[in-house]
Amino acid sequence: MVRYDKFDEKELKIIGEYRMPGIYGAPEIVVPRYDYPITPKENMIRMLEGQTPLWLPNQTLDNNAIQPMIMPDARARNFGGIDWFGIEWEYEPLSKAAMVKPGTRRLSDITRWREEILWPDLSAIDWKKDHEENYKGRIAEDRFSYFVIVNGFFERTADLMGFEDTFCALLEEPEELNAFYDRLADWHIGLITIAKEIYHADMILFHDDMGTQIDTFFSPDIFEKIFLPQYQKITKATHDMGMYICLHSCGCVGRLLPLFIQAGFDAWEGQDNANDKKALMDTYGKELAQCTMYEFSADMSDEDAIAYLHEKVDGLGLTGRLACRLWDERSDRAVNLSEELYRYSRMRYLKLQA
Repeated sequence: MVRYDKFDEKELKIIGEYRMPGIYGAPEIVVPRYDYPITPKENMIRMLEGQTPLWLPNQTLDNNAIQPMIMPDARARNFGGIDWFGIEWEYEPLSKAAMVKPGTRRLSDITRWREEILWPDLSAIDWKKDHEENYKGRIAEDRFSYFVIVNGFFERTADLMGFEDTFCALLEEPEELNAFYDRLADWHIGLITIAKEIYHADMILFHDDMGTQIDTFFSPDIFEKIFLPQYQKITKATHDMGMYICLHSCGCVGRLLPLFIQAGFDAWEGQDNANDKKALMDTYGKELAQCTMYEFSADMSDEDAIAYLHEKVDGLGLTGRLACRLWDERSDRAVNLSEELYRYSRMRYLKLQA
C-alpha cells in the first residue's frame, strides 16, 4: 500500500545505491537508494504535471543525467577540444570550464551559413554501442532520466561568429537567422530522437543562455520573431515523442518567461542570483516549473545550512513546481542535507494537502 498520508522515518532507510556516469565532466556519481513511498520518477512527473509531489525532487538523487561523451559538444564544453561544428574550445583550470578559444571563428557571416557550415552527421556515431558500453544497466528505470544538450540557437551563433556579429545579425539579418535556425532545429530534433530511442530519456535539458547578470541579451520582441518559432518546433517534436523539455537559460531572463511558456517548455533551469525566482514562480509557476541548484559553502555551519534549506523549500518549493540539485562543498557535515530536504519537504507537502 502506498504511504501517501503520513511521513515515516523508515522512508529514509537505504535499500541500495544508484551509479551513473557524471555530466559536465564530473566523475561517476554514486548515491543511495531510499525506501520512498513512490518511485523518484513518479514524483518528478507529478511536479512537472502540476500535481503536488510527495517531496521536493532532488535531481542529484532522483534523476538519471545523461550526457554521452561521444558527443563532440559535450567533450569540448567540458574538457576543451573541437565541438560538433568545428569550433575549438580551451579548458581553463581555475574556473573548471571551457570557453571558445580566443580568435576562433567558424562562420564569416550569417549570410554564408549555407556555404560554410558543415552539418554533423548524427548517423556517423555508433549510439547503440555507446549506450551498451556506458549506460545499459546503469540507467535506473525508477529514476527520471534527462538528456543534456548544450549550445542552443543563440549560444551556437555566438560560438560560430562571436557575440558582436551575432547581435548585429539579430537586428540586420532576421530572415537569414530564421533560415539557419530552422535547419538547426531539424538537426536538434534528430539528436532528440536519439535521446529518446537509444537512451530512453524522459526529458531534454536544452541549454541556451540568454542574459547577462542584469538583463537579457535581446528584447522579447526579437525572441518572439526569431527564436520562438524554432523553439516551438523543437518542443512540439519532443512532446510528440512523449518527453518533457526543460530550458536551461542563465542570466537575468525573467522577462522572457512568458515566451518560454509560449514556446512550449515544461520547465526552466535558471540562475538564482540573477533573477527574482520567487516573484517569477508566483507569476508563472502554474505554467512553468523551475529547476535549480542550491549550493552550500564550506564555511556554512550545519545549523545555517539547515535554515537555508528550509527557507528555500518554504519559498519556491511550496508551489510543488520546483526541483533542485544540492551541492555541498563539505563532506563532513553532521547532518545529511539530502535527507533533510526529503524529510522537511515531505512534511510540508503533507500539511499543504491536509
